[in-house]
Amino acid sequence: MSDRLTSLPEIEAACWRELDNAARDKGHAWRAPVLATTDGRAADARTVILREVDAERHELFCFSDSRAGKIAQLSAHPEGTLVMWSPTLAWQLRCRVHLRVETEGLAVASRWARVKLSPAAQDYLSPLAPGADAETAPATETLEHFAVITARVLSIDWLELAPDGHRRARFASGSARWLQP
Repeated sequence: MSDRLTSLPEIEAACWRELDNAARDKGHAWRAPVLATTDGRAADARTVILREVDAERHELFCFSDSRAGKIAQLSAHPEGTLVMWSPTLAWQLRCRVHLRVETEGLAVASRWARVKLSPAAQDYLSPLAPGADAETAPATETLEHFAVITARVLSIDWLELAPDGHRRARFASGSARWLQP
């Protein structure tokens, strides 16, 4: 393939462009990555929605109900991995991340101001917490339960699957190197 990217800086820049595209394009395969974490005893994984990307700061943003089990888990064990696959690109990304959860402050309030005007607002206004028994009597008070999860990317493991040879590279702390696929 003559249009394959060949240099590590080109590939890293392309990864960040695609992440940014995924946050804006609901049809992008990387829009819904799997976030793998631990509760201190066992592995845990769930799909999250990539809402924003700050490539300059190497940060990815997701939203959650603040009552979700993952919020307490991420607060206690803030390391995780986001895994994405794009069949169009034939690229897998594994992003090692440090996770921070915010439930108040300007960053949360400004994002909530946008979300509360959308149908997605109902996800954060339910009287029942995520995972609650649906037959549990709901609380009578409706409050917002909105949280912002910031994933600071520590490293990116990039894998390209191609008929003329797979390639793999790692990008971390301003360095880049080729790896055996």
